Amino acid sequence: MSTAFAEVETFADLFEELGGISPSRVRFRPTPGRATEKDVLRIEASENRLFELVDGVLVEKAMGATVALLASNLARHFWNHLDHHDLGVALGADGMLRLRPRLVRIPDVSFISWDQIPSGEFPSQPIPDLYPDLAVEVLSESNTPTEIDRKLIEYFEAGCRLAWIVDPKTQTADVYTSPTECRHLRANQSLDGGDVLPGFKLSLKELFASPKRRKR
Repeated sequence: MSTAFAEVETFADLFEELGGISPSRVRFRPTPGRATEKDVLRIEASENRLFELVDGVLVEKAMGATVALLASNLARHFWNHLDHHDLGVALGADGMLRLRPRLVRIPDVSFISWDQIPSGEFPSQPIPDLYPDLAVEVLSESNTPTEIDRKLIEYFEAGCRLAWIVDPKTQTADVYTSPTECRHLRANQSLDGGDVLPGFKLSLKELFASPKRRKR
């Protein structure tokens, strides 16, 4: 077991440390605490399933059609903005990032500024040593508040400057500038990139609008 889970004695303790998540999301093989990035990549390639690596424990990424739709829509808006403002790159819900050794997270959407990549060329590794300047998590049924709190701490410790927690059920969002500093946005308000993604603004109404077929 990883030193990060040194006080863990039972599987119940482990699930609690991971944020009170469902045991069904934790991979038993490799043994929790001994998994590596190679396992993350192997499972994604062979089973088309996404697992995050949390101090040697494989935790399946909580997803679903609604989450995927909102994440892809938001990533599209990011890229529309970045096409006109060369500030960095956006990754979707399968963009793996190494926040530190033995910790791989996959935000639903990430904005990574060119400041992190002095060469101006995005690294070719499948799991680069990068953090999201702006991290977005779209809540799914299997996410727990404690799990999200843990992710926020990890993101900001890695260097993240802004995080959005988007709630499809209430069509609202929480905007974090630190793990403990939060501003709640109601359905009639807008997401704003601030100093992290200058010039970007998107109303929650537009983000949550149901896709409709265009008239011919």
